[in-house]
Amino acid sequence: MNERDADTLGFYAAEAEVYAGRARRLGEARLQRFAGLLPTGSKVLELGCGGGQDSQALLALGLDVTPTDGSPELAAEAQKRLGRPVSVLLFEDLVAEAAFDGIWANACLLHVPRPALPGILAKVHRALRPGGAFYASFKAGEAEGRDRFGRYYNYPDADWLRSAYGEARWSSLDIQEDLGGGYDQEPTRWLHATAIKLS
Repeated sequence: MNERDADTLGFYAAEAEVYAGRARRLGEARLQRFAGLLPTGSKVLELGCGGGQDSQALLALGLDVTPTDGSPELAAEAQKRLGRPVSVLLFEDLVAEAAFDGIWANACLLHVPRPALPGILAKVHRALRPGGAFYASFKAGEAEGRDRFGRYYNYPDADWLRSAYGEARWSSLDIQEDLGGGYDQEPTRWLHATAIKLS
C-alpha cells in the first residue's frame, strides 16, 4: 500500500466489503499467460490481493499462492473468499529473498509514491527466484495524483516505468498498454508489465 498513505488506506478500510464483493471482469488472458510462465505448483506471492479474486483464479490454475494485502479490512474479505489465511503486508515490509517463483501485483503498486517505487521493485526482485516471473499493472499518466476517491496514484508512462524497474535486473521486461476501467468506472489507460528475473 501507499507507504501508509492515510487517504488511500482509509478508502479501502471504509469500502472493503463493497470493493471486495463487486462484480468485475478478471483479466483471464493475463492470468493464464502469467501461469503459463511457471510450472504447476510454483510458489506465487500475490501483493495487494484485494477481494482475493485473482488469488482464487491462480489457485485454480495450479499455482501455490500466498495472498497478501496492505489493508487489514481487505485481507479479511479475501480470507472469507479463499478460506485460507491472507496476511497483511505493506509493500515496504516485503523482506523475502529468493522465496517465490512468481509475484502477481495487479493494480496495487500503482499506489506506491513515485520516489519509493524503484526501491519497492528492488524488494520484489529480491523476493523472486532466478528466472521468476513478475506481473504488475499501473494506471498510465504523466504525473502523480489522486482520483475522485482521494486515492493516491503514481500514474507512470512506459519510459518512466522502465527506468523504475531497472531493466538490467531482468532478462526481459514487456510493457503493454490498453484501455480499461476501474472502481471509479472511468475510461483508463493501463500499463501491464511482465518481467522475468535474470537466471
